Amino acid sequence: MKRGLKGSKQEDGGGTSGGSRGTLKRSRKQRREKDWVDESVHWERLPQEILLHIFQYLPLLDRAFASQVCRGWNEAFHMPELWRCFEFELNQPASSYLKATHPDLIKQIIKRHADHLQYVSFKVDSSRESAEAACDILSQLVNCSLKTLGLISTARPSFMELPKSHFISALTVVFVNSKSLSSLKIDDTPVDDPSLKVLVANNSDTLKLLKMSSCPHVSPAGILCVADQCHGLRELALNYHLLSDELLIALSSEKHVHLEHLRIDVVSENPGQHFHTIKKSSWDAMVRHSPKFNLVMYFFLYEDEFDPFFRDEIPVTHLYFGRSVSKDVLGRVGLTCPRLVELVVCANGLRPLDEELIRMAQHCTQLSAIGLGECEVSCSAFVEFVKMCGDRLTQLSIMEEVLVPDHRYGLDDIHWEVSKHLGRVWFPDMMPTW
Repeated sequence: MKRGLKGSKQEDGGGTSGGSRGTLKRSRKQRREKDWVDESVHWERLPQEILLHIFQYLPLLDRAFASQVCRGWNEAFHMPELWRCFEFELNQPASSYLKATHPDLIKQIIKRHADHLQYVSFKVDSSRESAEAACDILSQLVNCSLKTLGLISTARPSFMELPKSHFISALTVVFVNSKSLSSLKIDDTPVDDPSLKVLVANNSDTLKLLKMSSCPHVSPAGILCVADQCHGLRELALNYHLLSDELLIALSSEKHVHLEHLRIDVVSENPGQHFHTIKKSSWDAMVRHSPKFNLVMYFFLYEDEFDPFFRDEIPVTHLYFGRSVSKDVLGRVGLTCPRLVELVVCANGLRPLDEELIRMAQHCTQLSAIGLGECEVSCSAFVEFVKMCGDRLTQLSIMEEVLVPDHRYGLDDIHWEVSKHLGRVWFPDMMPTW
């Protein structure tokens, strides 16, 4: 009996000892796991350079939420490197689908980061309120030195709805305080000649890109002032009414660097509008000075307004017709545009463009991209055009409805023939891709 009790006590004692050892093992493991967690996952202690790299990939709203995690993350949120490039999105929620930059965040940016901003753009909807908000922000950027500024209206009228003096006053603040502005995009704004003089007076040594299409208050003299003073200008975009022989001569002077891109919007505001002509000698001077420059022209004219164009040789490289263009005009293009690289015709009519395409293949020896929308071309002429151009046609966007079957080729055959001459598989487009 005692032996049994003794045995029981030994068994019980043995069980207790085994349980203690198991508990000790578990506690040691838990301590090790706890120590590992404590030692390796101190998120609030991540180096600033790593946080900066992570924050650069986060949308602004997520970045703002992350800044509330701890003091270290909040400090990272305000690092100057994160505020050099910023886009203000301004819109009225009732009339726009765009996400707006929160007003409180705008106040914080102006207060803490205005002097850090370098690459700034404003995206506004068509409302006057949004344009006014953009001007209010611009007028407060007195301590910053911007390198780039873009004013983007997602729809008209936006900035054009503002009083001219209010807009000019806000823009002048940036022109005066930014001594190193290199890129300026101010399409569809009431900018004028005097404000351009302020721009030139403070940024003539650094300005390289200027886009100002549809700026009705700027005259040819205003844009000529920019060309005369900004010798480093490499890219210029403007309406055709600002283009002049004097401007091309100024851009071709020895003191001016080589222009790389000249974009011209030829837009008709009213049917029957008169357009001036540019002398061939002015274009020739431009080509001699900048032989590799790209001349990009967008035409939005009515058919009877094309008479002044494509009468003499013009060094256009990229040509886009946004409205219907006549067969006669396209025929002149083939004879007067030897530098043509890209051609897009959105509409032409019901007369086939067979001869015009063949003429372009013969004379436009650099043509490598073409897009045709509401036009007609016989399958035979199209195959001959591709055969003449060969594999230099890197982009061929032709709507299926454009191709008219004939006695030689049907729609089922043309895919194989064109692919053979291009050296790659090609199919007609079902919808426009330009």
